[in-house]
Amino acid sequence: MGSYVAKTGEFTRDTDYISTRITADGRDGYPVEAGRYRLIVARACPWANRAIIVRRLLGLEKVMSIGFCGPTHDERSWTFDLDPDGVDPVLKIPRLRDAYFKRFPGYPKGITVPAIVDIPSGEVVTNDFAQMTLDFSTEWTAYHRDGAPQLYPEPLRAQIDEVNERVYREINNGVYQCGFAGSQQAYDDAYERLFSALDWVSERLAAQRYLVGYTITEADIRLFTTLVRFDAVYHGHFKCNRCKLTEMPVLWAYARDLFQTPGFGDTVDFVQIKRHYYLVHSDINPTGIVPKGPDLAGWLTAHGREALGGKPFGNGTPPGPPPENERVPAGHSV
Repeated sequence: MGSYVAKTGEFTRDTDYISTRITADGRDGYPVEAGRYRLIVARACPWANRAIIVRRLLGLEKVMSIGFCGPTHDERSWTFDLDPDGVDPVLKIPRLRDAYFKRFPGYPKGITVPAIVDIPSGEVVTNDFAQMTLDFSTEWTAYHRDGAPQLYPEPLRAQIDEVNERVYREINNGVYQCGFAGSQQAYDDAYERLFSALDWVSERLAAQRYLVGYTITEADIRLFTTLVRFDAVYHGHFKCNRCKLTEMPVLWAYARDLFQTPGFGDTVDFVQIKRHYYLVHSDINPTGIVPKGPDLAGWLTAHGREALGGKPFGNGTPPGPPPENERVPAGHSV
């Protein structure tokens, strides 16, 4: 996916994404416009899961369509194998790579999700997942639903950015640095950084319901998509095994609180998550066996986090149920 393991064994993610932005003023040539763009995701991918959640919380479903790739892919590209005949019904392409190549012939880097495609031209606009969700909050405000939450409120942006930076470096990406480490020392170092950071967010969340402020923000969404995959994948597959999420009381309660919030748990597909990691990473799991566990029933148990105060959506309201054609398949979640 455009990343590599150094000679000393450290996994390094290539973060040189397509930096084009879709903005209200259209300064990069792509103005915010209803119906023009298609968000391409895979439910398996934590980076894409963020975009799915933010789009849903802000109510952008009616102005930005969504296309789902299957949970597995080959070296060349994510594919639309969930769609009839394996072709995206809007873009009319079988591989996400086709949209990348349409704009950048022979694009040499990883074909990643989430990606936003310009429907009229069939060209990829951006795959910069970190900027993408911030732009949903700040550039697409004209199309936010009534009652949409403030996920990136101006007074808290510096604090959110600071939290996000460490969460990304040591947790979101940290699990990968454990899983893809090419030496014992690189793994040991990544493991220590990961669990030190998990202890740090746990301490922070012991006395407050959300990471920054009194409502759900972008920071919570970014941490959630790693936590929700922790026991199903990262604990065993990536050797992040000091303890399971269910053995970290504060983070387990926090993750359940978010999971039970509309827009979070209803975007999570555990079947696809496990199929992706255990089948695609054949270097880590050469047998291709997908584990049956863990038991997911605990995700719906009481979490008690309401006692800390805070309002999930501030003065806003929860999103309604997901559109019929965007629901996680029956049996794929809790």
